[in-house]
Amino acid sequence: MAKDIIANNPSAGRDYQIIETYEAGIELKGSEVKSLRDHRVNLKGSFARIEEAEVFLYNLHISPYKATSSFAPEPKRKRKLLLHKTQIRRLIGQISQRGFTLIPLSLYFKKGYAKVELALCKGKRRYDKREKIKRKTHETEVKRVLRYKNR
Repeated sequence: MAKDIIANNPSAGRDYQIIETYEAGIELKGSEVKSLRDHRVNLKGSFARIEEAEVFLYNLHISPYKATSSFAPEPKRKRKLLLHKTQIRRLIGQISQRGFTLIPLSLYFKKGYAKVELALCKGKRRYDKREKIKRKTHETEVKRVLRYKNR
């Protein structure tokens, strides 16, 4: 199925260890869909919370559409995410454990509907990030040596 990716959250993979992903619909108002089609959205710093058996997305910035009438929704309002009850119950059980959070990874259109790829994540420690950087530099050095050796 074709996905028209609108926005990604690159810091999510760097700052969090992704445990599980979910696809959720997003409830939008008025001209927000037109702003999404113009890619006028920012996922940086956004997160999701479960309140009274419903999932809400916070700090998702959707810029107001320029050609809209007087009604323009607030850019950083909380937005309801559409998930099945069984998925929400499962998330409630997993988030109740210490250190887990819900982070949006990407926002995209699928069959004309706006969808959010939501991830159950656990925050990385500073030393985990350093280990990953060390491993990457070591791999690039090995590749460089092998490239020159094969000449």
